[in-house]
Amino acid sequence: MEISDKLLCLFNADVRAEDDRYVVEVPRREVETGAIEPGDTYRVALISREAAPAEEPSAEPSTVPSTEPQPPVEVGELRYVEIEDIGKQGDGIARVERGYVIIIPGTDIGERVKVEITEVKSNFAVGEVVEDDF
Repeated sequence: MEISDKLLCLFNADVRAEDDRYVVEVPRREVETGAIEPGDTYRVALISREAAPAEEPSAEPSTVPSTEPQPPVEVGELRYVEIEDIGKQGDGIARVERGYVIIIPGTDIGERVKVEITEVKSNFAVGEVVEDDF
């Protein structure tokens, strides 16, 4: 799947019925970080949570779904974040869903940056700045 450079935010949400319409809620953090503004109009892309059928059998072993929460980011994903803290080794720290930590070297507290996730672990990820001061 190709992702547009114009992507402002990415999140999971449920669709719920409300009177004569359906509603997709935008997480508060997306507005608070400045990724989007209330009252503005945006394009919305919906992607099924069901896996697409595989074209060829996978060479990777099948895994049983874990009951543990999965990291809310993936390698290669782009995120807009604000640096909230500095780690022991001087790297910037941002937090996303469920307080999950993203470590971003070369950043300072208060910076708002667009990052590409380069490494994902169960309790933290590492990101690289691709755009300063969004």
